[in-house]
Amino acid sequence: MSKPSELVSGAAAAEASPACPRCLKPEALCICDSVAPIENRISLLILQHPQEQDRALGTARLTALHFPKAVLRIGLSWPSLSKALGRKVADPSRWAVLYLGSADVAGLETDRDIVAINRKGEIEDNQRAILKDIEGIVLLDGTWSQAKALWWRNAWMLKCQRVILGPKHPSRYGKLRREPRRDGLSTIEAAAMMLASLEKRPDIAEQLNASFERMLASYREAIDRLPELAPRPKPKRDYRRRKHA
Repeated sequence: MSKPSELVSGAAAAEASPACPRCLKPEALCICDSVAPIENRISLLILQHPQEQDRALGTARLTALHFPKAVLRIGLSWPSLSKALGRKVADPSRWAVLYLGSADVAGLETDRDIVAINRKGEIEDNQRAILKDIEGIVLLDGTWSQAKALWWRNAWMLKCQRVILGPKHPSRYGKLRREPRRDGLSTIEAAAMMLASLEKRPDIAEQLNASFERMLASYREAIDRLPELAPRPKPKRDYRRRKHA
């Protein structure tokens, strides 16, 4: 869930490159042959903003490809969790959503990597019991403003358990995509932290982070051969024109 930096992705230029039918990335960036399936107990729902279909650096589809129990939806709103999942029944109170508010693990006096919070941004009592009962997690894929738009347009998320993450290290994106907050992570990194913690399976984080590293390595190698994939400067707004319009 990254915020655009002063550089924007070269995804538009990548549209002209042949794409993998599975991951939809340009063939030069495809790592599908190394994606191993991971059996997951906790379901994963990724809601992607329509404008965040970044073929070069996006990780939502790559994340979903790893899990049998994962659903990726592209859009702005769904009337219910059940509709988003394509199921007849789904109880949002048994699902967790990665919260986008101002709550910060560092300010909650806890050493947990994942923390359940209430609507006031306060740490919930009985953390172990709450997190143990979670059946699925919702991740919002997009820039910070796009993710917030998804949050406000899907009222059923208010019934989900809010959780926040306390990563020990910044996103592996580095300078490729700047994060607006210290705890900002890519979708694949957030999924790695949450599923590994909730399922008590560090191997999940290891596999997802390894895939992310391979994707970034492919990207850095590809831009040497395909300069059109490199980030492009973000167009500057003509404030003088707006002022006199």
